[in-house]
Formats: sequence, structure tokens, C-alpha cells
Amino acid sequence: MARGIQVGDKAPDFTLPSQSGEQVRLQDRIGERVVVLYFYPKDNTSGCTAEACAFRDSHEAFSDAGAEVIGVSSDSSDKHAGFASKHQLPFTLLADQGAKIRKAYGVPAVMGLIPGRVTYVIDRTGTVRHVFNSMTNIDGHVGEALEVVRKLQAEQPA
Repeated sequence: MARGIQVGDKAPDFTLPSQSGEQVRLQDRIGERVVVLYFYPKDNTSGCTAEACAFRDSHEAFSDAGAEVIGVSSDSSDKHAGFASKHQLPFTLLADQGAKIRKAYGVPAVMGLIPGRVTYVIDRTGTVRHVFNSMTNIDGHVGEALEVVRKLQAEQPA
């Protein structure tokens, strides 16, 4: 099995449909902002809902620090639309049906079954600067990502 994407690697580019059905290309989002790309198992499960709501509650902090949050799971755009509206999620959710992008990033499955929960922070050059992998430490995904985003913002030339 290929090793997953690590810090220092170029983030694999992709295009996936969002919850509104719009095609979103990673390369188009990088450059303007730092991208916090988080892979999660499934819409509307307790852990995923807690994680999405934690990113929602920190959305302003991410925006202020020049970052965009994008969530990815294998659910359909329609399921994402329902999930996003139910929890008032202000960020993009992408439908990775067939899990091609999850595989491209090497996101592990837990016990070979449950899609893993991994967050990547990708800087404006498309380089992965941080990887956080934990099924249970929801706050760690948000807290560590925000810390890295703020560091990257501080490194930006004025």
C-alpha cells in the first residue's frame, strides 16, 4: 500500500462536486488561501457531526487567518446539502464517491472498514504543511489546523 501524503508533499489536485453540485478544483482554491482539507467518514454520524460543527464554530477564525475549510467524504452531493443545511455549515463539502481522492491522499481506513478522519493543511504553494490523523480527537483536528494556519499567515510577506 502506498504511504499517505505527508508534510512536505505536494497535495494531489482533484475536482469533485460540492454540496451545491458545483465542480470544485483544489488547484483553484490554493494560491488565494490556505486550504484546510478534512476527510471524514460519513454525514450525520455523531463524530462527523461534532467535527463539522467544530469547524463551523471556528469558521470565522479560519477565514480571518486566510484559510478555507473543505470537508470530504464519500457521501453524495445531495446528502452533503442536507447535512450542511441541517447544521448551518458555512464551508464546502465535497462528494468523493468511489473514494478516489481519499485513496490518492492515502487516508487510512480504521479496521479496514471505516473511512479514516484525517485533516491536511495545504499552504498557498500547494504543499502539505500539517497532517492530523485521529478518529476520536475531534478538537485536535480543528485546534491544530487553526494553529498551523495562523503560523502560515504570520509567514506571509505583508
